Amino acid sequence: MAGNLSKGIVSNFITDFQALKAFNIVSHLGPAPKIQEVIWSSPLTNWIKANTDGAARGSPGHASAGGIFRDLSGGMKGCFSFYLGIQTSLFAEVMTAIHAIEIAHRKNWHNFWLECDSKLVVDAFNNRHIIPWKLSTRWTNCIYLCSLMNFRISHIFREGNCCADKLANFSLNSPEDHWWENVPSFIADDFFRNRTILSSYRFS
Repeated sequence: MAGNLSKGIVSNFITDFQALKAFNIVSHLGPAPKIQEVIWSSPLTNWIKANTDGAARGSPGHASAGGIFRDLSGGMKGCFSFYLGIQTSLFAEVMTAIHAIEIAHRKNWHNFWLECDSKLVVDAFNNRHIIPWKLSTRWTNCIYLCSLMNFRISHIFREGNCCADKLANFSLNSPEDHWWENVPSFIADDFFRNRTILSSYRFS
């Protein structure tokens, strides 16, 4: 008879519901999940877009970085993954964004769009106090590089950032620096989904 007080523990199977109904037990079903469509968007003509992600097993813990650069057609211009040592997750996210901007500057990509799934990184462009002190000098230089570009920054939910997420996690298991000119096999499915504008879905 505890079903009257069991908010959140009732399953959604129809047989369970029928049994509770037979005993006149009021079931307290949880709210339906909110489903949100997430779509990766390609950049405009003559722009390069980077999706980045930092990963950390613990905070601090073993950390790594990953990012992928793509053009208007969704074609890959290169991608990276590297190990960061023992760091916090915020350090990993910020370091990855800095690295992507430095690469864009070296390659003379003057129209550059950075996208990540960390809202803190997005906010850091307006509030430098978010930046870990160990990265403050490098961050100052990063902001200067951004001033030399047509630069934009945006947030995307993790479900739309799977390529960067898998690249970041790759170096947690293979602690070396990696750069790929061709799409690595372990992100091929997600890369195809993005390039063909297939939706991903976020449940909350």
